[in-house]
Amino acid sequence: QFIFIKKKGKMFKKELVIDGKGHLMGRLASYVAKQLLNGQKIVVVRCESMVQSGSLFRNKLKFMEYLRKSILSNPRKGFKHFRAPSKIFFKAVRGMIPRFTTRGEHALARLKVFDGIPAPFDTKKRNVVDDALKVVRLRSHRKFTVLGELAKEVGWRSSAIVAKLEAKRMEKSKRYHELKKGKEELKEKATGSASLKNVDKMLQELGYQI
Repeated sequence: QFIFIKKKGKMFKKELVIDGKGHLMGRLASYVAKQLLNGQKIVVVRCESMVQSGSLFRNKLKFMEYLRKSILSNPRKGFKHFRAPSKIFFKAVRGMIPRFTTRGEHALARLKVFDGIPAPFDTKKRNVVDDALKVVRLRSHRKFTVLGELAKEVGWRSSAIVAKLEAKRMEKSKRYHELKKGKEELKEKATGSASLKNVDKMLQELGYQI
């Protein structure tokens, strides 16, 4: 179901869908930012399943320190503190792009980020960047934080809705896979039957390739 993409490999598609589950956020953000600047359109789904190195307690302390920063005279005019995992990842990518230039503005317009996997991306092939995976880049004994759990701790209020929709999507995907598997078994059984061997022989004599 997944295609592994090497960081140094060449690729350019009409639209590249990346599954964020199990990726380190910073490493994936650097890869995405570079490809956006090269002209690639990218969609990142399941941002709530990305991870960060370090324990939840430590990352929460850093995020709360970030939330404290605002403009003293009028806090409503300061920068926005995004809580949704997709927006947190978007801001990480945005910081790696010269967004105040025309080139950077067009690059950011090529990026789409989502929590969960909404339609129509639930039926498209999803890709994995192997150089940004946690199992590749983080030692097994190191602590890590799931981005969705961190976002929930600091004020993200849509975690239950996303989890409910993801459960429905996975159930639908499971039924589709079972139906597809059953059709393939029936096709294999039909093509391997003895009654078709004589037909195949006749077709080969007529020049058809079986």
